[in-house]
Amino acid sequence: MIKLSEFIKTPNNAHTKIKFNMNPADPNLKAWDLLLEDDPEWLIMNSWKTKQSNNNLNHAEYLIAMAQYYPYGPEYFAFGGLYKVEKKLPEVFNDVGYELTLMKEYQEYIKRLIIKIEKPIGRDVYNRRYHTIQDQLNPEVYEIAPNIKLGHFPGYQNVRMNHKEMQQVLLREDPSWKSALSYVKGIYVITDKSNGKLYIGSASGNTDGIWQRWSGYAHLENLTGGNKEFNNILLNKGKEHIQKYFQYSILEIFDTRTKSEFILERENYWKNVFDTKKNGMNHN
Repeated sequence: MIKLSEFIKTPNNAHTKIKFNMNPADPNLKAWDLLLEDDPEWLIMNSWKTKQSNNNLNHAEYLIAMAQYYPYGPEYFAFGGLYKVEKKLPEVFNDVGYELTLMKEYQEYIKRLIIKIEKPIGRDVYNRRYHTIQDQLNPEVYEIAPNIKLGHFPGYQNVRMNHKEMQQVLLREDPSWKSALSYVKGIYVITDKSNGKLYIGSASGNTDGIWQRWSGYAHLENLTGGNKEFNNILLNKGKEHIQKYFQYSILEIFDTRTKSEFILERENYWKNVFDTKKNGMNHN
């Protein structure tokens, strides 16, 4: 076992805090999602200052930010960076109260280093002094992924990937994802999060199921899978729009022996449910 305190050392451990971020107030967001997507809310949630002083960064010169890695469980956290801390003056409360500057040390482990603590912690004690954390929670280095960590396949009903995540999964041929997505046909939905428009698609062929269909969207030189509307978006808004705003989820799955005609019927059903021909991104 490698202790976290042996792996990450700061210029002043006695004046370093470690923050175990879980979920912000919005139940639809999770700390790991914010970190993974480089959402500005990630930095805000780490620099927020309340009147509950034990959860603030007072007297801290450095911060080790962690995000609960929910694909593994409540005792697992992903490393989100080592930051230099400066308190804002005059002091503010229930607002961003600190300036956090990401330090170059350990940057290569952001979103890749997974630690495990001995037991889940409550929201009232998620902010700890780093020099005592080893005795309190015994955090250990559980895993260092070769690339940005996504986790094992979470189940068809829990698939919700942005384009960056999908590229990583498909182009790296992650085994758990490839096995799950290759052996089912299905109906999927692509959401343009910039405007809420939906595209309903299907994987109805007999070769490699949803995996093969989504591979067409993940290719760095394509991104559209030959879709007419996506080609228009690529032409007018650029590939950055697709990579930033497109999200991929699964609506229904079917055995690979299911006839294509039935899957196409279900695809049309979902197009009608969400009215994607008129108000979404389906042309037919």
